[in-house]
This record gives sequence, C-alpha cells and structure tokens, in this order.
Amino acid sequence: MRKLVYYVAVSLDGRIAGPGGEYDFFPAGDERQAAAYSAWTGALYPETVPTAHRAAVGLGDAPNRRFDTVVMGLGAYRPGLDAGITSPYAHLRQYVVSGTLTPDVDPAVTVVPGDPVGLVRALKREEGTGLDIWLCGGGKLAGALLPEIDELVIKNYPVVAGAGIPVFDGSFDPTAFDVAERTAFPNGVTLTRLTRR
Repeated sequence: MRKLVYYVAVSLDGRIAGPGGEYDFFPAGDERQAAAYSAWTGALYPETVPTAHRAAVGLGDAPNRRFDTVVMGLGAYRPGLDAGITSPYAHLRQYVVSGTLTPDVDPAVTVVPGDPVGLVRALKREEGTGLDIWLCGGGKLAGALLPEIDELVIKNYPVVAGAGIPVFDGSFDPTAFDVAERTAFPNGVTLTRLTRR
C-alpha cells in the first residue's frame, strides 16, 4: 500500500510558517551551504520543488523519485495562487483540501471540500503507481491526517519563529514514530526521517 509522507520544513519551536503564512525566515546558510543542501534534497526529493523552479535548480527533466501525488491545504496552496500560479506542482497529481476554494481553479488541481481522511485512504489503495503521497501542509490538515501519516521527513531549521502555523494543529493524540535516519548539514539544518511505530 502507498504511504502518506509529511515532508516539511520546521522551525525549532515547531512552526512550518509564520502567522501570515510566511516561510522566508528559514535560514539557508551561506551561498555554498545553501547550494549543497539544495542539491542534496533535490536529488532525494526532486518532486517537492515547485514546477516553476525546477529548471533553475537543474531538475527540469528529473523524474519523480518518491512521490506522484501531493495533498495540501489552502494555506500551502495560497502562496502560489497569490503569485498567479494555479498549478504549483504540475509534475504531480495535485489535491487541495479546502471548503472555500472554487473547484475550477485549475484543471490540473482537484479541490476536495472535505473528508481528507477519505481522500488519503482512497489514494493509498491505488495500485500500480509505485510512488507515495506527499503531504505538503499545512498544520490543520496534518492534524486531521495524523492517523494516516506513515512517515515524517522533517527538515528542522535552526531558527525560532516565536509564533505561526504549527507542524500539527489538532487534538491531543500522542503518536509515536521511530527515527529511521538523520542527516545534519553545514547550514545547521537537520533532516530526520521517521516511520510510524
């Protein structure tokens, strides 16, 4: 069965974005450090780079390695939409969970007005794809989908946001994961992959 993988950047205080959805405060390090980190993550997870930026970072023709589908909330979808990009991950099947977004925003984007758990369960049952489902964000959607998350890939940045959108925003539900691997980078970022117990 396919896995739901929450691949996300997180501050030291557990924020995936600031109060206004900003994410430009995550430090990348100096130019050399940022390039090395970007190359490493791009090689492992090329499909997580938005379509509009793939060519600029040498991933224009890179095949999807891990995911063929992305599920996101409106908060994760909104930055691209505000910039006029209605299909931010055109190289993936795109689902936006939102009760307010119009369903005809883009023919390549499926708007799901409710029941994200039902959506993910149906996607997991699909056969023949060989690739997993990327949960892009945000915190409320991750909180609702916690029972369905099979793996976490947390990019922990050395910065405290102070306020903002939490990595999980839901009810109290302690859920244990095991560390499968951890990699530290010279720019201070630690990437940890965890699997559900």
